Amino acid sequence: MALSSRLTLMMASLVFSFLVLQYLTEAAHQSHMMNNNGAPSPLPPPTLDCGVACEGRCKLSSRPRLCKRACGSCCDKCSCVPPGTAGNYEACPCYASLTTRNQTRKCP
Repeated sequence: MALSSRLTLMMASLVFSFLVLQYLTEAAHQSHMMNNNGAPSPLPPPTLDCGVACEGRCKLSSRPRLCKRACGSCCDKCSCVPPGTAGNYEACPCYASLTTRNQTRKCP
């Protein structure tokens, strides 16, 4: 009889532990989805349309097709394109850091 009650107590303890673990996991997930004010986190930022961004970046280039191709591959890797038609690399450090095999800047 004592063995049966111990087994029942152990099973109840396991079920209780499982429920507590499930509750804590849900609570952690909910807190991850909230910002510091307790409000739900905003949706992730929209993805950048690299074609449009590179069109603007390369519109004054003497070789626009080459510029758009290079810009497009950089944009795909970095998910950003600096504003304007030249320079402004501080707005997108990843874009500025990509280089060719000859260690020249890859992105226009």
